[in-house]
Amino acid sequence: MVRKLRVALGHALLYGLLCGIALLTLFPFLWTLSTALSTAGGVFTFPPRLIPERPGLANFVEVVQALPVGRYFLNSVLLTVYGVLGTLLVCSLAAYPLARMDFPGRDAILAALLGTLLLPNEAGFVVNFLTLGRLGLVNTYTGVVLPSLASVVGIFLLRQAYLAIPQELLDAARVDGASELRIWARVVLPLSRPALAALGILSSVAYWNAFIWPLVVLRDPDRYPLAVGLLYLQGLFAHNTRLIAAGTVLAMLPILAMFVFAQRSFMRGLEGAVR
Repeated sequence: MVRKLRVALGHALLYGLLCGIALLTLFPFLWTLSTALSTAGGVFTFPPRLIPERPGLANFVEVVQALPVGRYFLNSVLLTVYGVLGTLLVCSLAAYPLARMDFPGRDAILAALLGTLLLPNEAGFVVNFLTLGRLGLVNTYTGVVLPSLASVVGIFLLRQAYLAIPQELLDAARVDGASELRIWARVVLPLSRPALAALGILSSVAYWNAFIWPLVVLRDPDRYPLAVGLLYLQGLFAHNTRLIAAGTVLAMLPILAMFVFAQRSFMRGLEGAVR
């Protein structure tokens, strides 16, 4: 009886701790959503209000009327699709020799790639911008996505997934005369769908929320993605936090919807990488 009470008390404390961490993690989003839906009352009251006062969609309507949200949204979709497809192609090709082919220096190359994770993204801004300028890719979507196509995290994620494929399948394909490229396309990729889905979701979030690099590369405001277009919202309504919160919620909704529908594939892909 005493043992059962201890177990129940332990579970209660554990769930209470997890609920507290979840609430702290969700608090910024809940506060932003409440502010976007609120049409009256103070914004920066203490303690913060999570239940909107006079809830309504007036802030969202005003944002849509003030900004070309449709154009920014379409730009974000094009940029995200372009970047995700390119990232999946480059990372899946780069991970194959690092996982399933023997050549001198393979482990050193992998270690060097993982070592670049220690460098901040901003460290390559100047070099990347000068390179894009020489290639004539400034103010293009290719210039926005090109530096991010060879994602180190993506290469490592897919390498771990490739290592889980039985060697007998690859040997059988080689005995049948298949080339390495054919083995990659017909055997390895179909068996790595969960990891590809996980990388696709991670890449989608990164490209959709990209702000600094698109702002540096793109010169034409008509090509701005939604995250950069919201910069104009802050300039126009710096005194109206509700409109800024409404624009932020509009930018987050597509990513949240995608994660809800694809979370099972995302978790399966991450489990394969951890193994």
